[in-house]
Amino acid sequence: MNRQILSGDNILLELKSESKDAAIERAGKLLVSRGYVKENYINGMKAREEEVTTYMGNGVAIPHGMNEYKKDIMDSGIVIAQYPEGVDFGEGNIAYIVIGIAGRGEEHMQILSQIALRFNMKKMLKDLEMLKIKRKLLR
Repeated sequence: MNRQILSGDNILLELKSESKDAAIERAGKLLVSRGYVKENYINGMKAREEEVTTYMGNGVAIPHGMNEYKKDIMDSGIVIAQYPEGVDFGEGNIAYIVIGIAGRGEEHMQILSQIALRFNMKKMLKDLEMLKIKRKLLR
């Protein structure tokens, strides 16, 4: 997995808070619009969330489809949605960053591990907050 699977077009900043289901739907639709998955993959993302939360801690959720929806993945990719006010993922878990992922074959686990290894979640939250401040100053 040496190719780039995340581009600037795959990042949405300063979104208004919405329901967990709406946030998962938004991430799924972004994966669809970028050509990573078929529309049906969104159902797999929602099904996984019903089975077990994709909230990972430190204000981050990583919704992704269940194994039976892998057939709907056309290419590996990542999308990121930032919610300054957060999204309630239940049980007091608020996600400020929602990372939708789709990985073909073994790349799925590689993507998850790369996110864990490369993204210091607290640092990423701070960096996104700084980007938001810079954007406001440039307006």
